[in-house]
Amino acid sequence: MTSAVPVVTDIAYQDLLDDPYPIFRRLREIAPAVFVAPAKLTLVTRFDDIMRIERDPATYSADNPASLVNKVMGPTFMRKDGAEHAIGRKAIEPSFRPATIKEHWAPQFTAIAERLIDDLSASDEADLFSALAAPMASLSLMAMIGFRRMPWQTLADWSQALIDGAGNYAADAEVERKAMQASADVDAAIDAVLDDHRSHLNPSILSSMVNADPPMPIEGIRANIKVIIGGGLNEPRDAILTLVLGLLENPAQKDSVLAKPELWPAALEEAVRWISPIGMYPRRVTRDVDLSGITLPQDLQIGLCVGAANRDGSRFAEPDRFDVTRPKQSHLAFGAGPHFCAGTWVSRLTVGKIVAPMLFARLRNLRLRAEAPPVVRGWVFRGPVTLPVRWDA
Repeated sequence: MTSAVPVVTDIAYQDLLDDPYPIFRRLREIAPAVFVAPAKLTLVTRFDDIMRIERDPATYSADNPASLVNKVMGPTFMRKDGAEHAIGRKAIEPSFRPATIKEHWAPQFTAIAERLIDDLSASDEADLFSALAAPMASLSLMAMIGFRRMPWQTLADWSQALIDGAGNYAADAEVERKAMQASADVDAAIDAVLDDHRSHLNPSILSSMVNADPPMPIEGIRANIKVIIGGGLNEPRDAILTLVLGLLENPAQKDSVLAKPELWPAALEEAVRWISPIGMYPRRVTRDVDLSGITLPQDLQIGLCVGAANRDGSRFAEPDRFDVTRPKQSHLAFGAGPHFCAGTWVSRLTVGKIVAPMLFARLRNLRLRAEAPPVVRGWVFRGPVTLPVRWDA
């Protein structure tokens, strides 16, 4: 016998933004799916339930007309299933081939990281959010997309406005206005370069899209570039910061990783499990279905809280603890199933093999500033929004 989705009303939306993990813990204990009134969404927070959902796209569809992503960005391939999703992924695949990443993008990302860390080394303290992680992610993504050079802050501002709009479950009018303005600005930036990419095939994402077979229509190009700007900037930015934070808060683990560089990949995977940059994404229930004893009615909008699932104690021992020696287990920070993040390998290269190792190698005795503790925020998207550090000049 199944039960209806329970409702929780005594949660403050601000608490979700500040520290969602106690709330996630409570929701996991209540039921497999819980309607959270301040978020206006039914949230799924258990690891096994989310894996079950991701293996059944026919019942739990990414094709979700009511999605805020569709409202802000347009009909992206991330909100499609089956053939439509596959066509969208195929159109960008040339830019993400292993050989392209290794031979074309890795040297560019390395050069960007070297310039930024050179600038850092002239001082002895900085906020790594604005001094390293945000410009690193923005400049790298700008190159990959194929935009004309612009201040890194411009792309970062667009990304933040778009992801704020995609996570605007509180229906804040100003958040929506900024998101729609960013959407229009991205359209203009695409229009300014598209003819060049159409006539000069190159490894950029815009070139791959416009020269795909068949070519992606302009509406699809615009929508998919926006979703790439959203996830493709904030995810590596926040992964850099989270990995650095996890190591600086755990000096013994930091020393182990620095002594054994082969541990860097495990350290990155643990960082994005611990604080998942993309913490929630929606699905639409296509038929009445039972989810672990809870009845989900047809057309219900649900949110898959991978940030909660990645701290599910039934899956991970001491889930709130950052631990690079944790036994290897799959997590959900990069999604699962057909919608597994297309940029996963780029992120693993950028964060775990280039930026973080270079940062610790170049800045001696890198450490947190006791008088200026870091601030971590968000639940739909989560990461450090400040990371003040000091080092020995």
